[in-house]
Amino acid sequence: MNDSKSIYKIRLKKGDTVMVMTGKYKGKSGKIVSTHPTKNTVTVEGINIIKKAVKPNRQYPQGGIIEMTKPIAVSKVMIVEPTTKKPSRIGYQFDKDGKKVRIFKSTGKEIK
Repeated sequence: MNDSKSIYKIRLKKGDTVMVMTGKYKGKSGKIVSTHPTKNTVTVEGINIIKKAVKPNRQYPQGGIIEMTKPIAVSKVMIVEPTTKKPSRIGYQFDKDGKKVRIFKSTGKEIK
């Protein structure tokens, strides 16, 4: 698909609340557990859950079928603006101290 050398600029961070815009989980939201810049994906808790058959090993002594969360493409999720509970794009601005901060494009408020 893509070479392993390219690292994508992901504006989302771990802990951000995002909403899924397309696919099976459209309209659902959850917190980002981890980001994967080389694959341009994020893992969101409770989203894109799959069942996988696992042989007995140290981590799963019984083996069997386990549920795990798979990463989802960054292009399919948008950050949720907490006051309006609606998805928004992310922009950047410099605050009065000269630090670069993330802002919601819809309201212009700073992302905490």
